[in-house]
Amino acid sequence: MQSWNNLKDSSRHIDKVMNTFSIQETLKNRLQLKTSLETVKWLAMQECAFRGHDESINSTDRGNFIEMIKLQAKINQEIARIVLENSPQNAKYTSPRIQKELLNILANRVRAKIRKEVGDAKFCILVDEAVDESNKEQMTIILMYVDSKGFVRERFFQVVSVNDTNSSTLKKEICNILARYNLSIENLRGQGYNGASNIRGEWNGLQVLFLKDCPYAYYIHCFAYRLQLALVVVAKEVHDIWLFFFKIEFYCQLCE
Repeated sequence: MQSWNNLKDSSRHIDKVMNTFSIQETLKNRLQLKTSLETVKWLAMQECAFRGHDESINSTDRGNFIEMIKLQAKINQEIARIVLENSPQNAKYTSPRIQKELLNILANRVRAKIRKEVGDAKFCILVDEAVDESNKEQMTIILMYVDSKGFVRERFFQVVSVNDTNSSTLKKEICNILARYNLSIENLRGQGYNGASNIRGEWNGLQVLFLKDCPYAYYIHCFAYRLQLALVVVAKEVHDIWLFFFKIEFYCQLCE
């Protein structure tokens, strides 16, 4: 009799039960992924490191990413039931690879918004290169433009690894990035770099290579870099100025 009653009750049919189970799992997965995503967004906004030196369960400090998820779990019991040790081994959404994928998705959305803000307007590029701690050459690209409301905007756009810092290599990478976001070289109206010879060279420098493609892309030696060079020279010659910057650096380190 019980079996007959179950058969008559459509809510107990296998397809309905499986559908309900599937919906519940979907909601759990979404909440779990949202928790990781919000953590990535917050850490990126605050310019905080993600990883920790020891992320094991017994560690007192498992890194900012894991610790932030633990904090959310303390506040929200629904989150606590589905994250970290309470989540499936194959779907934790906390691995370094997942963190990088989420961060990359957010970065692409930000770049898409910047591209939309640029529109068909003319723009300038600010470029600098440096060697990171792993001895890899990194190049940063910043866009400057006037938005639709008439305000000058300066947006950090991309960091890209380069094999070397030859002017031709840098130009190729910059052009690839601009082309990827449909930013035409013909709309380039300014170049801002440091004073390195591979950048400002009058014959084979990066600025000359862009001028060949767009004669209106005028080169300007970065004023911030000029100021830095001037301060370094003055600090070496005038003790009081050196002492001033030394104290600023000292107090900044105390506040960290």
